[in-house]
Amino acid sequence: MKRNRISIKDISKALGLSNTTISFILNGKAEEMRISAQVAEKVLAYVKEVGYTPNYLARGLVTGKTNTIGFIVESIGNPFFSQIASLIEEQAYNSGYKIIYSSTNGKQEKALELIRMFRDRGVDGYIICPTDGLAEEIKQLREENRSIVLFDRYLPSVVAHYIGIDNERAMYEACKHLADGGKKNIAMVTTDSEQTQMISRLAGYQRLLKETGLQSHVLQVPYDDIKQRLQPDFESFIKNNPTIDAICFATNYLAIGSLEIMRNLHISIPDQISVVAFDDNEVLRLFQPGITAVEQPLEEMAKLIIDRLLLDLKLGKVTEKTVHKELPARLIIRASSL
Repeated sequence: MKRNRISIKDISKALGLSNTTISFILNGKAEEMRISAQVAEKVLAYVKEVGYTPNYLARGLVTGKTNTIGFIVESIGNPFFSQIASLIEEQAYNSGYKIIYSSTNGKQEKALELIRMFRDRGVDGYIICPTDGLAEEIKQLREENRSIVLFDRYLPSVVAHYIGIDNERAMYEACKHLADGGKKNIAMVTTDSEQTQMISRLAGYQRLLKETGLQSHVLQVPYDDIKQRLQPDFESFIKNNPTIDAICFATNYLAIGSLEIMRNLHISIPDQISVVAFDDNEVLRLFQPGITAVEQPLEEMAKLIIDRLLLDLKLGKVTEKTVHKELPARLIIRASSL
């Protein structure tokens, strides 16, 4: 059974008191406004009974609506997330909403804390790039009739709106570009994460190998220890696989870190090893030689995300029918793969 979010109006109706009286009591102004201790105790006891969490934004105390949206991503400093955040913020602002940003750093515990903090602050909706382990919390949000859109990755066990790209096809086309260029030993550098987008990108690489009969060369860097493990793991991988003539990187941060290592090892790109990276950004464009990269349609994604969320907010309820949309990506070819 779904539990709707409790509002000031619901409390006032249940107790036969005005919205203003309820607001004064929840703001700690009962004595100042000459509201009897008996009435205040009655309201606070009821609030505790129904599990109401006060909305700390003044507008929410009166209307039950704060015109704010919680935006939760892995790292707002990542160019992909910062760019899409900027686009979403502009469109949300034009519709009368403001965004509150936060980063999980890929940690489940922090992600849970952030979701609960946003719930306490009464945000109207959530845009979430989920970490592992959030399925039950997001299911709970939907049961509470809270509007949510997931993006970049989804949770298979959760029924919720999702906007992303066709990761498998995008990686397949990136690897096919290398194979069509005559590369015979194409490697993939990814993480050991079970996130859906990473699984799909690996599937795209494997699909290319199955079609071409090429040998698999996969390095999976531990997701929880990337900073410490990338350099030693990548150096060992290159040393132990001397026939590699091309590499597809599953993320831009793996690509950027590995490109620096390749430079230190005096590996010539593309003469010795050709390179393709996922998620284009300024660093990849300015690197010499320029790095061929998969570009996600950020503007289209941002519009679909905020439009979907605003529609649910306008309806005032979570719709039973959810949207699962995967957009095509584009491969931008530069000198690193020619």
